[in-house]
Formats: sequence, structure tokens, C-alpha cells
Amino acid sequence: MQEIYDFLKKCGTYYLATTEGSQPRVRPFGTVDIFEDKLYIQTGKVKNVSRQILANPQIEICAFDGGHWLRIEATAVLDDRVEAQKHMLDGYPNLQAMYQPGDGNTQVFYLKDATATFASFTDEPRVIHF
Repeated sequence: MQEIYDFLKKCGTYYLATTEGSQPRVRPFGTVDIFEDKLYIQTGKVKNVSRQILANPQIEICAFDGGHWLRIEATAVLDDRVEAQKHMLDGYPNLQAMYQPGDGNTQVFYLKDATATFASFTDEPRVIHF
């Protein structure tokens, strides 16, 4: 999991895919955290992405660093604990003007039953389950 976290942090921006009914939705994301041996992402409850994940927690993430890419398919599980929110936001001080632990808007999800695939045009794909 650390390798996945490091790759996402190195990329800075990754793309999160959800669905809204039968329509796929993809948007750039940048928050990632490891808390209690789980990989977390963060958003705000007021955003459409929050409603989409709650309606269908099956998500995909894709990140590209110029030569290699990572795809993650997972179930996003809501963690309402303030401790998880705080841990996430401690790593992103630039977001603390918009989000605060326990503010009623900050939302964190951990990835469950996840499959991560590292790939490139030159290497065989490598799969990690977490």
C-alpha cells in the first residue's frame, strides 16, 4: 500500500471515476492518506462526488507520472470519525481554509477490496490487492 500511496503523492493529481446513474463521472483529485493501515481519499459532503460515492461506492482511480500509470478499482467506505478527517487534513494544510475535522462537510473514505495495477508501455502489468 505504501508504494501506491507514494505513486499517488508523486503524481500530485489523480483522476477519480464514479457513476451517476448510468453516466460515468471523472474528476481530478489530489488528497490521499494512509491511516490505520488503510488508503484514504477526501472530499466535501456538498459535492456531487460525495453523493455519487454514497449511491454507488464502486470507484476507480487512475494516475500517470509520464511513463507509468496506476489504476485502482475499489469500494469506497465512508469513515465519519473526526480522527480520520484530522489525519487526512494534517497532511494538506492548504485545504484547511475549506475543510476542518468535524465541520459537517469534510468527508473521508477508505478503499476496501482494492486492486491496484501498475502498468507502462514497456513493463508487464503488476497487480497489488489491498
